[in-house]
Amino acid sequence: MGKRIIVQRRGKGSFRYRAPSHRYKYRINYPMVNEPLKGTVIDIVNDQARSSPLAIIEFNKKTKAVIPAPLNIRVSSEINYNNHELSPGSILKLSDIPEGTVIYNIEKSPNSNGTFCRAAGSSAKVLTKTSSYVLVQLPSKKQKKFHPECRATIGTIAGSGRLEKPIMKAGKRHHMMKAKNKLYPQTSGVAMNAVDHPFGSGRGRHVGKSKIPPRNAPPGRNIGLIRARRTGRKR
Repeated sequence: MGKRIIVQRRGKGSFRYRAPSHRYKYRINYPMVNEPLKGTVIDIVNDQARSSPLAIIEFNKKTKAVIPAPLNIRVSSEINYNNHELSPGSILKLSDIPEGTVIYNIEKSPNSNGTFCRAAGSSAKVLTKTSSYVLVQLPSKKQKKFHPECRATIGTIAGSGRLEKPIMKAGKRHHMMKAKNKLYPQTSGVAMNAVDHPFGSGRGRHVGKSKIPPRNAPPGRNIGLIRARRTGRKR
């Protein structure tokens, strides 16, 4: 039986599920040049869309960059671009970064601007370099291969202590989540009634059926382990 579930409301895209991108001020980007540059941090700002502070870097009157601010950096700090310096905030190609170096804000493909490892307090590590790829360990401990021409920033992102301050009231959490249009609170499917969710009802908080929906299930039933890697009993 189909239900009016959260997945369908999220897919519809009502205001509760749309990010307030009209209030996002900054876009993370690297300089689109190949020659070595030296820049200066002109400001460190807070952006509603990010968990980390952002550093605005001016290389010259025509070239600016915005990156997540690393630890041990301040306004007027010098930032090196593409010139083999390994100080915090330096921006280099992965092929020029030694193995074992801590990095962040890694490009998915060359000249695409940073995509991986941008949350406050996170960092990745260069494990292995070859002529065809660079192996990087991401904060999740997953290892991923990148093109050697992809750029990254040296150091660890600032703002790691943001989770240490306790949230004393549910209302505070509500306003924090609403600022990014995240749903809060989220109710578990097994805690609902049968009319509200396919996993609802039953004695105790358990699903009571297979979490893998049928291939021809209606939209309200198509919930759970969709496209599961394996089905059936493990032997």
